[in-house]
Amino acid sequence: MTQTHILGFPRVGAQRELKRALEAFWQAAPADRPARQEALQETGRQLRERHWRVQSEAGLSWVTVGDFAWYDHILNLCATLGCLPARFGFAPETLSLAQYFELARGNAQQPAMEMTKWLDTNYHYLVPEVGPQTRFDGGVTWLLDDVDEAQALGLPVKVVLTGPVTFLYLAKSHGAAFDRLSLLPQLVRAYVRLLGALQAKGVEWVQIDEPILSLELETNWLAAFESAYADLQGCGVKLLLASYFETTQHHARLMSRLPVAGFHLDLVRAPEQLDEWLNLLPPQAVLSAGVVDGRNIWRNDLQASLAKLDKAYRQLGDRLWVASSCSLLHVPVSLASEVRLDAEIKSWLAFAQEKVQEVAILGKAFNQGVESVAGAFNEAFAALQSRRQSGRVHHPTVQKRLAQINPAMAERPSHYAHRARIQKEALQLPLLPTTTIGSFPQTPAIRQARAAFRRGELSAFDYLQRMRDEIALAVRKQEELGLDVLVHGEAERNDMVEYFAEYLWGYAFTENGWVQSYGSRCVKPPIIYGDIFRPEAITVETTRYAQSLTDRPMKGMLTGPVTMLQWSFVRDDQPRSTTALQLALAIREEVQDLEKAGIRVVQIDEPAFREGLPLLHSQWQQYLDWAVQAFRISAAGVRNDTQIHTHMCYSEFNDILPAIAAMDADVITIETSRSAMELLDGFGRFAYPNEIGPGVYDIHSPRVPSVDAMLHLLERACQVIPVERLWVNPDCGLKTRGWPETEAALAHMVKAAHILRSRLSQLPLAA
Repeated sequence: MTQTHILGFPRVGAQRELKRALEAFWQAAPADRPARQEALQETGRQLRERHWRVQSEAGLSWVTVGDFAWYDHILNLCATLGCLPARFGFAPETLSLAQYFELARGNAQQPAMEMTKWLDTNYHYLVPEVGPQTRFDGGVTWLLDDVDEAQALGLPVKVVLTGPVTFLYLAKSHGAAFDRLSLLPQLVRAYVRLLGALQAKGVEWVQIDEPILSLELETNWLAAFESAYADLQGCGVKLLLASYFETTQHHARLMSRLPVAGFHLDLVRAPEQLDEWLNLLPPQAVLSAGVVDGRNIWRNDLQASLAKLDKAYRQLGDRLWVASSCSLLHVPVSLASEVRLDAEIKSWLAFAQEKVQEVAILGKAFNQGVESVAGAFNEAFAALQSRRQSGRVHHPTVQKRLAQINPAMAERPSHYAHRARIQKEALQLPLLPTTTIGSFPQTPAIRQARAAFRRGELSAFDYLQRMRDEIALAVRKQEELGLDVLVHGEAERNDMVEYFAEYLWGYAFTENGWVQSYGSRCVKPPIIYGDIFRPEAITVETTRYAQSLTDRPMKGMLTGPVTMLQWSFVRDDQPRSTTALQLALAIREEVQDLEKAGIRVVQIDEPAFREGLPLLHSQWQQYLDWAVQAFRISAAGVRNDTQIHTHMCYSEFNDILPAIAAMDADVITIETSRSAMELLDGFGRFAYPNEIGPGVYDIHSPRVPSVDAMLHLLERACQVIPVERLWVNPDCGLKTRGWPETEAALAHMVKAAHILRSRLSQLPLAA
């Protein structure tokens, strides 16, 4: 029989149950911690069981165990292997849940582990820290405990683990001369022990994820696969080697020689690789075909998927497995609770539970014949036809505007050096100007007011007044702190993408379409189903009001076209570049309207710019060309004296610095604090031509850094960037923080900037 499975399921729960339990534990007083921990652990147990039963009751051959994590699956693997950052001083074998969270969030003594994007997704993983002293002697037994749980329920278990080569590839060492691959033999021995423990529990299959096989790897990393998997041979379990997010064709011959029992391919992102694999697949190996999209929410074309696999099934028979393309971590849990979503649009969608059903249906089609699932096939066909024929998808006005785009629309009136002189005169900012990235704490009062307004319990006028009160509070606090360029605080914004999307045509929205970004942080990506159009101004009145409260410059805060694209579920019926241009035109209009309203600083956030970069270098330039064009079109329609900022965070940017420079923002702010300004070194070597604000305050941690710590980072920044082009700011927005820690950290930041200004000017610091 054709086997069916998924590569992983969302962790957070359909109603974000895990998020609430986590935050209750983190916020608990010491005396309440034991009870909160017990509640958290029970929530985790319930979610695991619920998600396994979704898979089992749908008829999948296996339930996937090992995809659950309290914070992050890579951090879980670090804890399991026993390779914790030595600077925390935690004993791996006795690691507590509280200590686990300190690794992720930092504590009074140590900053949190570095966090960055999981390949080209908006999920963030914790970066393993390795070095000559790293040992893999074993730690927590949480994975084995989860296997026990699933087996006690009578469920057939397939375990998922991130593979050893990918683990080392994603890790970092702060010793310049240290070769991470020198740890591979020791690491593989740890995997052998772990796999042996799984075999002892009766586990037959382990899905071992090596997503870096979708990258263009250097020779030493390719050789690492051969040595690692030779040593894993005979470990007692069957290994399903899984890669996803891109084609593996460039490594297919190498992979096919590895002594594993099966291979998983992402046939959504790279359907073209199937034919080559059918020629290379070893005689006894299984082929897991990922034909149900784990990255987007559109309903599967069951007939097309069946046709895509027909040749493979005729050749392989029962050695063909049907699967999701990747883990379903990247999509919401279920459509069941979406009661307000437009019925027609809802019929076009599939979330995680629905995708599990799609995998099962395709398996039944092979095992029992298409007639056994004819109803499901007919329903899917009708939904797809509805979407293709809907008059809501295409907008003539948008199509006309796209046709009118010309190269001049992407050019500022003058080059940066000329603009900088004009802006310096207009803004009258001091050396090392201080600012923030945009948002301030979303307090319970703000969230309650927004919820009451959405329920109709608060009038539009009263809601507006409450938001204005919050804006006034944010402006007053910034003035008291001594910040130089202010923001209105974004009290009215639920999310930096969804807020803007709600004002644009072509978007649809869910009530509970939550997706984990990191830890307890969840986002609710809006859905781009049609052409994008801005019918009216979005932020102008709010920003104008904030500016009226202060004589200091007020930044207009916008989300850029590439981030709007990346952090939405995007239509798949036209090139992403076309959708990006539609978004750019809408944002361009907003930028121009802000300038007309007297706003002289406008920030167009692009934190997802690097995230959109294709995994294969050969495809980079095409992406960068249209992504840079989209940003420039959004930003270039203003005068020289209007200063354009952008913001980027939690990605590796050093390999695309020429493209970032080509965006031609007057100022870029970037996340650098978790990596101790490591990222900034690249900007220095590249001689980044415009102004730059390296983050000196990690906003994802409740830890308040000292003045000295921030001063140290700023002094390091001065070594690589000319001081006249440096700004001082946090890593990111402050939405998730509380006011006390925010004010304390910003006060330290401003003081550090003043100290350095004084030193640089050789003047005594004012009392």
